[in-house]
Parts: sequence; C-alpha cells; structure tokens
Amino acid sequence: MKLTQPRIEPLPEELWDEDAKKLLPRAKMHGRTLNIFKTLAHHPALLDRWMVFGNHVLFRSTLPPRERELVILRIGWLCEAEYEWGQHVVIGKRAGLTDEEIQRIKLGAEAEGWSEFDATLLRAVDELHTDACISDATWQSLSARYNTQQLIDLVFAIGQYNLVSMVLNTLGVQLDEGIPGF
Repeated sequence: MKLTQPRIEPLPEELWDEDAKKLLPRAKMHGRTLNIFKTLAHHPALLDRWMVFGNHVLFRSTLPPRERELVILRIGWLCEAEYEWGQHVVIGKRAGLTDEEIQRIKLGAEAEGWSEFDATLLRAVDELHTDACISDATWQSLSARYNTQQLIDLVFAIGQYNLVSMVLNTLGVQLDEGIPGF
C-alpha cells in the first residue's frame, strides 16, 4: 500500500447521512460495504454519480468480463494501487483469469504465454497509461476484433480504473478483510 493509514477514514454506518443510507446498501458486495464506498460516503453526491458510471464499466460494459478484468488489473498494477489489484484479483478469477495469468499481468504484453489479442489489450493499457493515447498500430489490432462500442468501453474502463487507482492511493483506502494485496 502506498499509505499504511487512511487519510480519510471510512465513515462508520452510524454516521452516514440520509443520502449515504440510500446509496450504500446498493453498493454491498458479499453482504458487506467495502472500504472504498465507506470512504466515499463522506461525499454522497459524488458517490451517487460515480456509481452510475462505475456500474456501467463493471457490469454493463460491452467488453467480455475476462478481457475487462485483464485491463483493470494491468492499470491497477501500473498505478501501484494495491486495493484495486486485490479486489480485481477476486473478480478476475470469477471472470476466468487463472492464477498464472494474474501473475503474468504484472509483466505486461511482452511476457511469454499471452495470446496475440491479450497482449494487444495489455499494450493498450500501457500506452494509455504512458501517453494518454492508444497508438495507431494497437488501435488497428483492437479494431480487428472489437466493434465501436467495445473500443469506447475499453478506453473508459482503463480510464475509470486509472481514476479509481488515484483515489484509492491518495485517500489511503486500506484493503478489505480477506482481500489479497500484491
């Protein structure tokens, strides 16, 4: 973790205002409210609007779940966002990523064992992270398989989790119980 203590403590349920009380039950995962949501409960208006976008990226995107998780894990790794990494290791396994693939994500597109398209997805993440733009060559490779909506969803997924990584790292959101770190 970049920070070993939260800069903004997760807000205990007894301190949630009426807006947070309406929002946070919808954000429960496996019967509990995650630290990211309890932290953002300090700003319910933002949390409300962000959840709409975040839910699209995570649950309504046109990307296949395994490919979505591949890029989310790569951007989390590049941003050194341990919270993001840990949460999406769990989600990524449910989406079909293997333990070996999850470890290989850390090495990037050039690691041995990726399919050509998986390597292209990882390369797209690296390019957006480094240059804030996907190169023409990578875009052409993505376009051979993805339709227009998928291409847009890909860029937004990477951007969303880059933003989330910044928030998690800066606010010092700590790992939830039972979630693996790096």
